Amino acid sequence: MKDQVNFIESISEYNKMVNHDTLHPLVSIIDFSRSGPVCQFRRAFGFYTVFLKDVLCGDLFYGKHNYDYQEGTLVFIAPEQEYGITNDGNPIQSAGFALLFHPDLIKGTSLGTSIGDYNFFSYEVHEALHLSEKEREIILDCFKNIQLELEQAIDKHSKSLIVNNIELFLNYCMRFYDRQFITRDHINRGVIGKFETLLDDYLNSEKPRTIGFPMVHYFAEQLNLSANYFGDVMKKELGISAQEFIHNKLIDAAKRQITDPSRSISEISYDLGFRYPQHFTRLFKSKTGVSPTAYKALQ
Repeated sequence: MKDQVNFIESISEYNKMVNHDTLHPLVSIIDFSRSGPVCQFRRAFGFYTVFLKDVLCGDLFYGKHNYDYQEGTLVFIAPEQEYGITNDGNPIQSAGFALLFHPDLIKGTSLGTSIGDYNFFSYEVHEALHLSEKEREIILDCFKNIQLELEQAIDKHSKSLIVNNIELFLNYCMRFYDRQFITRDHINRGVIGKFETLLDDYLNSEKPRTIGFPMVHYFAEQLNLSANYFGDVMKKELGISAQEFIHNKLIDAAKRQITDPSRSISEISYDLGFRYPQHFTRLFKSKTGVSPTAYKALQ
């Protein structure tokens, strides 16, 4: 039973599980202090879920990793992402809050268009947002405003007001994540240093020929990070994407190899992981302004 993944499709189904009234079929604010103990298993949801955890209560699994989360932690879960607590299905009295909203709620809205910009919904659980006391107060105010709107009679303004408040909440989370990136700068710098070493080792090995072009997700996995979190660290610290960093390293390596008159452009492209030399030529020219052949002639 503990290995089973329970899929909860609707918000009303989740509300029933935690003994919470359904005020709106597509959105809910849960106060776990008002719910009873719930048996914990691995689950996946058909909606977006944000947990504000206020107590330690087990080993939390999300995606590929597990994490013993701290008090005052926000965990973001995208639809159909596996999530759960491993404790053999024993009931646990949770503490904290949750925001649930269904993708149908935000269809046709600005949030529906921009929801993909909130990368933290695809972060791993150990990349959760750790709130300061002031930040926690702001988050609870956002939840309170959504709850107040849910308690009103539904009218033509309800959807836009609810969605706007959810969007405000998510934008605050973006700000708080920026703060977390800054306050953990020394950790992020260590990540970048390890990434550069891994990339250099990759390019100096047989991996480009055997595995292929160096991809962001490969290095994110090596660093025990989600691809989105890793990419966001790169952008915050260096101002460029992880993919652009890889491209720059590839071009530097290519320039060194091109100076060897015994090596052809095709051979160099295959050694760097390109399946087709023309793809290498296109990238090289976009970065340097000249083709590899023209660059070779200048040496």
